[in-house]
Amino acid sequence: MNRFRNMTLILVLFLITLGVFYGIRRIEYRMDNTINENRLRFTGEVTDAPPAVVFTTVALGSFRGLLADILWLRSETLKSKKNYFEMVQLARWITDLQPNYSAGTAYLAWNLAYNISVTSSSKEDRWYWVNEGVKLIRDKAMLYNPDDPMIYRELAWIFLHKMGNLMDDANLYYKNQMAIEMTNILASTTPDWEKLAAAPADKEELMKLYPEDHPLWKKIADAGIKEKDKDIYESLYDAFRAGNPTGDDKVEVIAGLPDVLRLHLTAEEFANLDSYFRGQLLRLRLKLDPRRMVEMDKIYGKMDWRVPESQGVYWATIGLEKSLANGKKPDINCLRHISHGLQAGFKSGRILEFDMGGRYIQMVPNFNLVDSAYEWFGKGEDEFSDSGAGSSFRSGKINFLKDSIPLIYLNVSISKAQELFDKLQQIDGPQKGGDLSGFVLTNLTEDIRDADLKKASAVISGYIYRAILDMLYGNEKEAATYADTARQLHVFYSNQNKDIERNTLPPFQIMVKGILQNMLANLPENDRRKLEAVIENQMAEQDAEKRLLKETTAM
Repeated sequence: MNRFRNMTLILVLFLITLGVFYGIRRIEYRMDNTINENRLRFTGEVTDAPPAVVFTTVALGSFRGLLADILWLRSETLKSKKNYFEMVQLARWITDLQPNYSAGTAYLAWNLAYNISVTSSSKEDRWYWVNEGVKLIRDKAMLYNPDDPMIYRELAWIFLHKMGNLMDDANLYYKNQMAIEMTNILASTTPDWEKLAAAPADKEELMKLYPEDHPLWKKIADAGIKEKDKDIYESLYDAFRAGNPTGDDKVEVIAGLPDVLRLHLTAEEFANLDSYFRGQLLRLRLKLDPRRMVEMDKIYGKMDWRVPESQGVYWATIGLEKSLANGKKPDINCLRHISHGLQAGFKSGRILEFDMGGRYIQMVPNFNLVDSAYEWFGKGEDEFSDSGAGSSFRSGKINFLKDSIPLIYLNVSISKAQELFDKLQQIDGPQKGGDLSGFVLTNLTEDIRDADLKKASAVISGYIYRAILDMLYGNEKEAATYADTARQLHVFYSNQNKDIERNTLPPFQIMVKGILQNMLANLPENDRRKLEAVIENQMAEQDAEKRLLKETTAM
């Protein structure tokens, strides 16, 4: 009896042991999958990381995970207590301890850009937190995980949604700061991107163009640029980054080669060095490659690289390329970011005017992107036609056409609008209003009633643009009608949104001034002179009317 009981006990214990081993194996299997998916296993090598990170990961070995867990707990505690400033440093340490954990870094960056930023009341503080989130991904995680599509996808999302969208009350401030930063780097609102792309990509390429024995370096030394204990290249780079003072303490110093070099270098040498160093500064500070930017301009249409939509499309494009490596299926969210980013860029992807002091910015549509936006919605529809995602791209394409046709009709050409209208009817059938003109009138009336800032600005800018064109070609009656409509729409929209800061339009006269300046800069010479003459005549007539009114009042 005792023997039977013992055998039964042994059998039960054996079965329990097998069950425990089976459970451990299942847990181990799941943990291995999680580790592989998130690349948490340390292989002894962190690619392209700074020496401090490499030392930390090697020296701590397996204890890195324990320390990282403690920092994660500390980070969550600080967030609950709203003690945010220490969280930035903690996020950097966590990234250094787990450099290949892309999902963790993306979460930390999202926390900074979204959860923490909205707790700040000042726009400056909000911009600080959003920018810290961007830098954590762009300057840290991307360095350690250059082939992970998720990193690029998350970065694109912050640019497109947090900065480009209108949900954040400080969105116009974000856009302004981005424009200021890009202008400070390039010292121009309209840089020569082809020249920047053609410049050497790094010091090695520069030294091939100008070897150490090239007369250029002696000329630079003769100009007094050489610093003690530094070679001539480092001295020149330091001089470039020091820049030329603007005279305004509130405006960041614009980088640039010292003017004294113009007396020693040829115009070509000065221009080549300037393009090279500006390209280097762009790569260093914003991680943007001018050569890629020029390639994307050829693919999508010329973009304004000062706006968040363009940079969002840039990072989403690289993410898509990474997802396609080794024959993988394209990342659907990168495709969405590209198509929706191009759509947003079309609506409001060009800066007409902004203030280097950060006080205002005026955004207008970028009509260069209309064909590429339509094309990329179609690519998404074709790529995912076997799933429900394909229908979402199709819906996006239809909505894009409905939004874009009135703007194209007003600002570009009736023939282009008709081309898009024909595509819309092929896809979606007959439209309200019947023909093209009826469709445009119906949609504009409905849109301005509940429009967001981008759409309202685009519609009003379109009417102003048409008014100026009609004034240029002598159609005074039509010009007055368009101008009066634009003014009424501006008053109507401003009154409707007077309590919503994020939907604040620039003053009407500022909008008119910005569009006028843009047209004068881009019209053919004859049309530009003609428009200037028309403006001068109108101003003279207004002055005469004011004098007559003053004289009449005085009598």
